[in-house]
Amino acid sequence: MRLGLGVTVLARGLQSGHLDGIGHYTQEMFEQVSQSNKKIVIKPVAFGAAGVDQIDNLTIKRLPRYSLSSGWSALSGLDFLKTKSWQTEIDIFHATDHCTPLLSQVPVVATLMDAIPISHPQWVNQRGRQLKNWLWRKTGQWADHVITISEFSKKEISYHFKIDEQKISVISLGVDERYFKRLSQDVIKSQYVALGLPERFFLFIGTLQPRKNLDRIIDAHEALPLELRQAFPLIIVGRNGWGSQELVNRLNAYGAGLVCSSGSSSSVSLVRWLQNVDDVAKRVMLQKATALVFPSLIEGFGLPVLEGFASQTPVITSNVSSLPEVAGDAAWLVDPYNVAAITEAMATLACDETVAHTFVTKGVERARSFTWQACARETIKVYEQVLNHS
Repeated sequence: MRLGLGVTVLARGLQSGHLDGIGHYTQEMFEQVSQSNKKIVIKPVAFGAAGVDQIDNLTIKRLPRYSLSSGWSALSGLDFLKTKSWQTEIDIFHATDHCTPLLSQVPVVATLMDAIPISHPQWVNQRGRQLKNWLWRKTGQWADHVITISEFSKKEISYHFKIDEQKISVISLGVDERYFKRLSQDVIKSQYVALGLPERFFLFIGTLQPRKNLDRIIDAHEALPLELRQAFPLIIVGRNGWGSQELVNRLNAYGAGLVCSSGSSSSVSLVRWLQNVDDVAKRVMLQKATALVFPSLIEGFGLPVLEGFASQTPVITSNVSSLPEVAGDAAWLVDPYNVAAITEAMATLACDETVAHTFVTKGVERARSFTWQACARETIKVYEQVLNHS
């Protein structure tokens, strides 16, 4: 099988040194699919000139910018620009990163993580939103088959993209093995010193944007008794996203100080925002947090929940969208709009080690059932199914 694999987002991420969720998913597909089936020959493809030129010593095929070709195909109904001869070089194309092309000679599989920009446009960047949603819906309909990452997303995509559910397969994401590995005390100590971490803390990880529900997380933390707030500060890790200026102002008002584990700092900040941390620092915080607090308003999947499980940390997450699917009974599920419920969960996990330990045990077991190897195997089955019916 000659597999054209869309790597537009991955190539850009490798060049910048920062992989987002879609870039990481593409990277895992690139590595795991080739390892799972040696008969599959991967031919990486990117739309536009940005990004690295090679992945694992394979030269990336460059096609015209996606915005240019998608606009052309949407208006004309014709194949993507300059793809006629290229289509003879592949048997199937997998758009891993929402860059779905219109091709007439080979079948197309598209991974659509969710339908959030269409189903909840108020929670995403508004610039050109109406046009972007129209084009995104149309490009999604070009796929012969769609892969998504939860039953919740499947129903949302079917409804908002007008795609028959029989053409949509649910394949869960995996959690990387590195999250299961316990870091050494020397590594943990060095990160505590470098970041000035408190001995105990609540943790949120994710981009600052409205659907992440950070204002309510902070409200819930502020509702804790002062003694608990001082003993368990809230650390927020993530870059500034769209629609978060008021939140940023609120975070900046707290200041940057934290009580260090040594107790040497005289400045106490009960909420601290760390915009950029490396992978080791993130894993240290996941392993040492009293709880990961992730009551998002909507998620297509919610990978941080699994990363918290694998890190042996109790997780507080939402009882809506895809999150109950991912968490099962291994997390404390709350109504994300109920600040008091979030506060109760935080207070209990801070004070009751038995409850916390129960969630840790269930979480590790739950995380072990989500692997990238299984994700790749199920994805290959979709390729074979599509080819057999094309």
